[in-house]
Amino acid sequence: MNRFAFITSIHLFCLSGFINAQNEERASLEVGSITENLKIDGQLVESDWTTAPFIDQFLTTEPIEKGKPSFGTIVKVLANERFLIIGIECKDSNPEEIVRFSKLRDTDLKNEDHIKIVLDPFLDGQSGYIFAVNANGARYDALVSNRGESENDDWDAIWEASSAVNDVGWTVEIKIPIQSIYFKKNLKTWGFNVERRIQRNQETIRWTNVQRDQWFIQTSRAGLLTNLPEFNYGLGLNFRPSLVGKLSKSAINEKVEIGFEPSLDASQRLGPNAIATLTVNTDFAETEVDTRQTNLTRFPLFFPEKRSFFLEGSDIFEFGFGTGNRTVLPFFSRRIGLYEGNEVPVWAGAKVNGRVGKTAFGGLGMRTRSFQAKGENIGPSNMGVFRVRQNILKESSFGFIGTVGDPLNRDGSFMSGADFAYQTTRFNGDKNFIAGIWGLYTNREDLLSDKSALGFKLDYPNDKWDLALTYSRIGKDFDPSLGFVPRRGIEYYRFGGTYAPRPDLPWIRQMFHEVFASYIKSISGPWQSYNVFTAPINWRLESGDRIEANINPTGENIFESFEIVDGIVIPQDEYHFIRYRIEAQYAAKRRLNGQASWWFGSFYNGWLDEYELELNWNPSSLLTFEFSGVRNVGHLPWGDFTQTLAGLRIRLNINSDLQLNSYLQYDTDSRTLGINARVHWIFSPFGDIFFVFNHNTFNDITDRWQVENQKLLLKVRYNFRV
Repeated sequence: MNRFAFITSIHLFCLSGFINAQNEERASLEVGSITENLKIDGQLVESDWTTAPFIDQFLTTEPIEKGKPSFGTIVKVLANERFLIIGIECKDSNPEEIVRFSKLRDTDLKNEDHIKIVLDPFLDGQSGYIFAVNANGARYDALVSNRGESENDDWDAIWEASSAVNDVGWTVEIKIPIQSIYFKKNLKTWGFNVERRIQRNQETIRWTNVQRDQWFIQTSRAGLLTNLPEFNYGLGLNFRPSLVGKLSKSAINEKVEIGFEPSLDASQRLGPNAIATLTVNTDFAETEVDTRQTNLTRFPLFFPEKRSFFLEGSDIFEFGFGTGNRTVLPFFSRRIGLYEGNEVPVWAGAKVNGRVGKTAFGGLGMRTRSFQAKGENIGPSNMGVFRVRQNILKESSFGFIGTVGDPLNRDGSFMSGADFAYQTTRFNGDKNFIAGIWGLYTNREDLLSDKSALGFKLDYPNDKWDLALTYSRIGKDFDPSLGFVPRRGIEYYRFGGTYAPRPDLPWIRQMFHEVFASYIKSISGPWQSYNVFTAPINWRLESGDRIEANINPTGENIFESFEIVDGIVIPQDEYHFIRYRIEAQYAAKRRLNGQASWWFGSFYNGWLDEYELELNWNPSSLLTFEFSGVRNVGHLPWGDFTQTLAGLRIRLNINSDLQLNSYLQYDTDSRTLGINARVHWIFSPFGDIFFVFNHNTFNDITDRWQVENQKLLLKVRYNFRV
């Protein structure tokens, strides 16, 4: 209670001292009307485009704040009751030098010429949708996450886009169906902003919010899109049936199993800003396999959610400023339908999410079928989560979260908690400042006394100075059934900052001098770990290349011996060692680019070298190769070891709607070669086909390769909207 009183006083101080109630005038763009059938081909030739209002006043954020762009940009927006269509002209005196590699859906476009749009259909300054397109027509969409600090790029919507390169640059058209997004009813003005990247010049330009201290996707700083029509989303009913055909074989001598599984996803609008979704016999066949990781710690690895059903509306379920996979995630959707990386059949699920006024809400319920785990039969499980978040002031919020049920059917499982976050982008005039506090309590029949967790974070994330202080207390029996908690029974402290000046030198863009220290102790006992990460050199060059050097003192207090790799055990003791890193990154604007790093230095009572390499080669816009590799070479008093992990992605990009992706992975720990090949054909904005081949081969101790499993999948799905 004393901790909560102290933290609450911090927030009261923030609220009383730093709220700026003035609403500065925001730039605006009037929406034009759609009076004809517009073909989405990237050519802005129809008469509606000719007469539409436009904006062309852009300024740079890079390399100079509020500087004049190298080339002009013109943006127009049209709308009717069903669609929002955005047209953009990107002038360029040398179109042949436009950096454009990707055609893949949801690829990372930040390393290419592209246009990015952010929409705030609630005009609440705390949420939004992100759409981006490059000069090849590759599409990227995401949700504004963590109050504008990050993007949830796993979210997908139904929309169209097309680009065209011409003699004076390139143009793009973006068509967004109103049914694909949520919006506030009768709101005639939305938040809106546009950003353009000119990659070869390492140049970024924006329409509004032209400050380095502010993130582009902070919708509280966006301009305005005015004169919007009365939108009509129809009945708001959407059916998406799917049919999956499977051929699978668990071992080389086993019989081939053949099966056909139908599934259904259906949703109903409950208004323009809320939706209810139902899934039956849910299938995730199209989801890409996880990227393997090496683990030289005694704690579990974290793998992100990739399944589309759980990603829709996932921004509403975000909880607690200062939480995360280092401390606690109160709701981690991979606990549902997955167990130790293996799929658990989902019988059905339902979800409701949306907004009413300034209140965002979400609820999710799932029922899984029986499955085998560690030789035991686990019966069907019912699980659920709810989240409510209320926006207050201009950019702040408070909320509640709760979960019920357990994937392993353990009785009495629930969790509940509350959080508050104060945020302003006008601290001391024009700086970012965020302060958050949260608390959680969980219960289950096998948990004992200390079942709570709490924490706070203070953050000053700006361009030149980025300072943060985080504290978390995780009870020794805090183990939420639907959450992720890597360490329990600890107090976690992390503090530090980055000083990032921009020197007046012709070859350096920005220098990042970083110091972050973390300290973890037992709640009622001795210290467990400490880590001091320093970056005396982290220079971003004008060319887009980067060099970095790190010094990393580390300590581990091992209470119980653990096996770090097969056959090598770290005994109980206190260990202090120093790790070093040298890293170089080759600018992504080049056809061949990548990053190499070398961690070296003492490790426990021995020595460890860690080599990491990432290479990307784009010989043409049709073909892409992505290689990643990790090799660990350790020499410890208790034995020597080596670990190797390699992955290769080969992408064949026929166009933005048809791709072939092959992903090969091998690691010496599991001695398994895995192949995941996926053909994804979007044959219409409402329908697509997946053809997936999974093959895993094990290399046994006699160096013989044995088939572990094979699976061939064909999935067809189509959206019917009414």
